[in-house]
Amino acid sequence: MKFPGQRKHKHFFPIEARNPLLSELLPQNKPVPGHICGIDQVMVDIEAHVPDDFLARHGLSKGHSMVLEPARAQAIYDELLAGRLIVSEFAGGTIGNTLHNYSVLADDRSVLFGVMNEQIRVGTSAYRYLCNTSSRVDLNYLQPVTGSIGQCITLISADGERSFAINKGMMDRLAPAYLDKEQIQSASALVITAYLMRCDTDEPMQDTALQAVTWAREAGVPVVLTMGTKFIVEDRREWWQQFIRDYVTVVAMNEDEALALTGISEPLRACERVLEWADLVLCTAGPIGLYLAGYVDEAHRRETGRELLPGTIPEFNRYEYSRPMRRADCRQARKIYTHIAPYMGGPERIKNTNGAGDGALAALLHDMAANGYHRQNVPGSAKHRAPHLSYSSLSQVSKYANRVSFEVLVQHSPRLSRGLPEREDSLEETYWAR
Repeated sequence: MKFPGQRKHKHFFPIEARNPLLSELLPQNKPVPGHICGIDQVMVDIEAHVPDDFLARHGLSKGHSMVLEPARAQAIYDELLAGRLIVSEFAGGTIGNTLHNYSVLADDRSVLFGVMNEQIRVGTSAYRYLCNTSSRVDLNYLQPVTGSIGQCITLISADGERSFAINKGMMDRLAPAYLDKEQIQSASALVITAYLMRCDTDEPMQDTALQAVTWAREAGVPVVLTMGTKFIVEDRREWWQQFIRDYVTVVAMNEDEALALTGISEPLRACERVLEWADLVLCTAGPIGLYLAGYVDEAHRRETGRELLPGTIPEFNRYEYSRPMRRADCRQARKIYTHIAPYMGGPERIKNTNGAGDGALAALLHDMAANGYHRQNVPGSAKHRAPHLSYSSLSQVSKYANRVSFEVLVQHSPRLSRGLPEREDSLEETYWAR
């Protein structure tokens, strides 16, 4: 695993240039591998330029979004392929994006549970999905299905108007039998999305997700929930609050989803409310930046070296140099917060907002996985005197997440094609490296 953050020296484990005598004395010190798992509705995002008569011919309403039955969606896709009208076709899905970005950043394995076409033809959506997914994402546990994976087709008319055709395909047909209990219970984290809980009653995806989170909780594996969209949350607010209490360790959301979940429009106060149900919260707030909120035991808190920030919670970032912990692991729990403005004030031109939050979450997952990896391989380290959730401080994780979000915003795809450029240590990084 490559360790998180951009430091002067690259940190890899195992260290190949260790003392050869020490290697002989301690032959059992082989690095223990680590990974994260995720469940997703496997899908692709398609963009195509079409004439107006195309929409009329297929009975599509211009400027609106429609969910289509598979046969109708397949006819549209076949015509787009035959007419070479497709401009771009990227692998999508919020968990698929997150796992891909995690594997690119960490140079480490992740495991994806979902469905995939049993027979794959070159040039089709399933083929594109495989081509645009990191080789470090383990796809061996995908359930083979007869039918299409999900497709979100954006049809752009000559006047620039966008219409959306959604093909669910077989993406919600993942059965519990295709989960691997050992992989989930040995993972550094299990990542799910709220979309999994909005399936039709005849589809097994919700039962599959519930089985996975139950196994994770039994083994003490952190469950990470990304909220997906406010429309999923706002009509079942109390249900989601209870679900988070029962199963979830980390909640990732944007300011709209935070409002839908808590009824609070101010992101910092919304994070404070979510801490009543979860242990760690990531909230992206567009041009405002992003917030992280969590818990630390009083004995392990560490004051910031930055200026104290005003806000609805005065001087809320006072202990942002602390590393977050589960509330249950704290003898005397204290809430801690941090905020960071967009990297470099944000990009001059935003090419894509789809996936920026997934990128930030991938950075947080990288730091959490690095902490577990380091704990397994260097258990006597001073970094593990307490059961922290992350390898770095809340402040440092926010910097990393912010930087990854920037990289996603300046490209068309929600998936990173490379890691981040190196930069030198900050004083805080040097402190935690000791």
